[in-house]
Amino acid sequence: MNEDDDLAALCAGAGRNLAEAERPVLERHGVSMWQYVVLSALAAGAAPSQLVLAQQIRYDKTRLIALLDKLEAAGLVARDPDPADRRARVVRLTPEGTRRHAAVRDEIREVEDRKLAGLAPEARRVLRSALAHLANSG
Repeated sequence: MNEDDDLAALCAGAGRNLAEAERPVLERHGVSMWQYVVLSALAAGAAPSQLVLAQQIRYDKTRLIALLDKLEAAGLVARDPDPADRRARVVRLTPEGTRRHAAVRDEIREVEDRKLAGLAPEARRVLRSALAHLANSG
């Protein structure tokens, strides 16, 4: 791969490379990549419903239930009845979920720092900004 490749190919290659480097971190902490994505989304604040959470992380809402079941069984998330709608559940991190997320995030940042070691701080900032723009553009 080189910088003349299509952007999608470059992003896919970078994503595979990072995911492979992060896999041991996730395994050490007993979470999958998708579970970490859920923990990261909830670290920003409780999701008003499971449906909203699925939309936020762009994950199939029917598959999210099993993912949340595992996180809840591990004591990392809680699903509480929504006071405004008894059929809905508010999803939030537990104190252990907050602790586990922070530990995983810290180690993943170390992996990222090693991967980006050849880039100047400004280049790292620009890269993160460009990737965030791509991820959020419609």
